[in-house]
Amino acid sequence: MHARSLAPMDRRRFLGLSAGALGAAAVSGCALSVANGAGRDPVTVMASDGDFPPEMVQQAAEELDIRIDLVKYDPTRLTAMLASGQPPDLVRGLGALDTPYLVARDVAEDLDPYFAGSSILKADDLDPVNDLWRFDGQRQGAGPRYGMAKDFSQDSMFWYNRALFEQAGVDDYPPDDEPLTYEEWLDLGKRVVQQDGGRTTVYGMSCNGLSPVGNLMAITAAAGGSLFSEDLGRVDFSTPEARQALSWYLEYVQARVGPSLIDPDPNVWDGPTYQANRMAMSGNGYWFGGMVGGSSPEIATASRLAPAPVFAGKPRVSTCQAGTGFWMPRKAPHKDTAWRLFEWYMGEGPAQGRASGGWGIPTLKSLRSLMPGEQPFQEQSLRVQNAELEYFSVLSFTPYVRSTALDAVFNQVMPAAMRGDMSLDAAIGRLNDDMNHQMDLGKELVP
Repeated sequence: MHARSLAPMDRRRFLGLSAGALGAAAVSGCALSVANGAGRDPVTVMASDGDFPPEMVQQAAEELDIRIDLVKYDPTRLTAMLASGQPPDLVRGLGALDTPYLVARDVAEDLDPYFAGSSILKADDLDPVNDLWRFDGQRQGAGPRYGMAKDFSQDSMFWYNRALFEQAGVDDYPPDDEPLTYEEWLDLGKRVVQQDGGRTTVYGMSCNGLSPVGNLMAITAAAGGSLFSEDLGRVDFSTPEARQALSWYLEYVQARVGPSLIDPDPNVWDGPTYQANRMAMSGNGYWFGGMVGGSSPEIATASRLAPAPVFAGKPRVSTCQAGTGFWMPRKAPHKDTAWRLFEWYMGEGPAQGRASGGWGIPTLKSLRSLMPGEQPFQEQSLRVQNAELEYFSVLSFTPYVRSTALDAVFNQVMPAAMRGDMSLDAAIGRLNDDMNHQMDLGKELVP
């Protein structure tokens, strides 16, 4: 049911996908070849480590009689599988960044008929974050559903460690019920950073988001604007709002209070550094509570979650920069079996386990009651997070290029500006020229 025929992918569409894949970081493409269970209909799932652990694969075999063949997520390999007409049945993706790109290239299945017929994933139970997986050709958040988030966070919120504030002699913590301004947040980072002989021993804060462009989209939205033009066809860092966002981020980098391209964290990302008691504030949303809970009892006891910062006088906006979940290729060979696995993963046992673990907000509203609140940090973060839901909004990403291609431009251009070797105006000019060149190439490859 719901299957639609699709002619073999033409060269134009293949090149469009290839251009995006080449902009992404290469990931090992070896298949995991997990084949537990003897179900008649194997489902090939392209996922990252941890999405489908071995015990979950075994559980699916026992409860659903479905064999799962896992392939490690690799954009280049995905492009080849799609082009050959032999795609996976389900593919991991970031709703916030991937949906318009996939829809513009006509490779994702419209899942509305499946949702309409489901007794497990009901439309009125879907959290608004799932609108990140909708695109009507002009804006995100409208049109058919092409996927679903497995859990989510409002990623501009931040965690802080009260014990490290006390070490720095700072006793005014971020409030639970009112957001700091971005300027206040940076000032706080400057006060709690700890340095010894020019070496940073404790980062004051981290504000890098989940990707450079996704992070700047969120900060620009907080400034009251959009990084993209209304038709999503251009990037413009010269607007007052985007300029304010980029200027603030440069000030953060140059203050040397947190990791950046010119002062990288040896641990690569915030989790291990926060757990090592070397980061006073981490710009990660509710999902980071799973890391907090896995820290020492002292760090967990001292940790709290704060609302997303704002710019003075601007609307309060708290976005999701990822919306990680799964989508189904249009030429998936086992769509009905894949949908049954999708329902189970998103709405039954695995979803309940994720909700109770504190690793993200469940994307079914009916599962929110499972979110943990026993420990003091869990009770506080749940209360702050629930209040934050009111300020969620969907931002539209461009359909013409993958986010990784724009991130690559940012990573190439910005270090000179961060070191003070390039002016803000020059950096804005380079970002606009180079990113829009990438987008122009993408426009030529969109059918």
